[in-house]
Parts: sequence; C-alpha cells; structure tokens
Amino acid sequence: MSIAPSPNQNHLLAALPTDEFEPLAAQLELVPMPLGQMLYEPGSQLQHAYFPTSCIVSLHYVTESGASAETAGVGSEGVVGVSLFMGGDTTSSSAVVQTAGHAYRLERHKLLQEFNRAGLLQRLLLRYTQALLTQMAQTAVCNRHHTLEQQLCRWLLLTLDRLPTNELVMTQELVASMLGVRREGVTDAAGNLQRAGCISYRRGHIAVLDRSGLETRACECYAVVKKEMSRLLSDVQYRQGI
Repeated sequence: MSIAPSPNQNHLLAALPTDEFEPLAAQLELVPMPLGQMLYEPGSQLQHAYFPTSCIVSLHYVTESGASAETAGVGSEGVVGVSLFMGGDTTSSSAVVQTAGHAYRLERHKLLQEFNRAGLLQRLLLRYTQALLTQMAQTAVCNRHHTLEQQLCRWLLLTLDRLPTNELVMTQELVASMLGVRREGVTDAAGNLQRAGCISYRRGHIAVLDRSGLETRACECYAVVKKEMSRLLSDVQYRQGI
C-alpha cells in the first residue's frame, strides 16, 4: 500500500521548525513527477523549486552533439533549483525525472522571500548546496578515473539510498545516458555484477540483491558523497521521524 505524500518525506522540509514551516506549507504545491518529465532546460528561466518526496531528478548536461551525462541526482534529501537562491534564474544543465513519484513545488519568489529571512531554511539550503557540489565534483572524478563497473556501483548505491525498495525501474539505455557511456559498456558491467550475485536485471528492472557486494566493488566516491551529506546535516532535528 502506497504512503500518501507529505512534506515531511523531504528531509529539508521536515527539518524546519513549526514556526518556519507553517508559513511555507501554504505555498507548497504537490505535483506528480512522471518518468522523463523535463523540469528545466538549459538557459530557460527557472520558475519553481522542487522538493522531491518519492521521485528522483537527474541533473545532466547535454552536448551540442546530443550526448549527455548526469552530474548529480536529487531525491528526498534535497531540492531541485539551487540556482534560484544562489543568485541566478537560469542553469546550463537540464533537470529530468529519473524515477517517477511526487514532489512539492514552490514558486521562486516565495522561495527567495523565505531564503532572505536568513532563518534555518537558508542554512539548510546552503548546506545542501555544498553537499550537491561535492556530489558533482566526485562524479567528475569518478567518470574520469574509475572503471565503468565502479561508476555503475556508485550510481546504483546513490539511487538506492533515495528509494524505499531495492528495485529500480531502469533500462540499460537510460543508465548509459546517465553515465555518459555506450550501452554495451553498461551491459558488460551489469553482467559482471549479476554473475557476482550483486544484482538481478530483467526487462528494465534492476533488483539489488547484495548491497554490501556493491559497496565492496564501488570506488571511494560513493562513501565520500554519503559522508559529506551526513556531515553537513548531522545536527538537523526533524519535526517527525523520516
């Protein structure tokens, strides 16, 4: 049985004290996030920020030739649209729904109004942005210096952290697009993981069977990203357990 969407499912919103959350709550709009929906296109003016609850949004860059690669993923731990409160209304990357679900949308003027109050929301958003930059930097290092199998393990683990189950609805073509590699490479890497008993793959579904096995095969990049997120938000107190 599916759980009804709630702002408390987003870690940033759940961390706001009641006196800061209640004025914001009236402005939040619950929106469905179907697979493949484009939230932002490069160069377009951002009108909303999105606080995911059950969806995952991929931030990726598309070259002039049409090739693409993911720079970061955003789930219930964060917010999509950091450019809005970092001083710009546009972004050079795209934001596309990678895993369907829901999010709470907030109009940009309201976000800036609350951000400029310099309360806890501002501190949370800035800390999260630092963690997001770490994820982007680590992705760049990983894609340059580590094997495709290690990259796939990192990507699977980060995605798994944002899901309530151990199964991903994901084709190899989409994974290849996220990692910026050829589909054949993903097929080989996924085959290795399946033979090792780490995952099971069939018809666009990837089930993680041995998480510890993935962690062993992954490079240090996954642990770096996870540790930085935990460090920056370690003192957060939630209104309700999430």
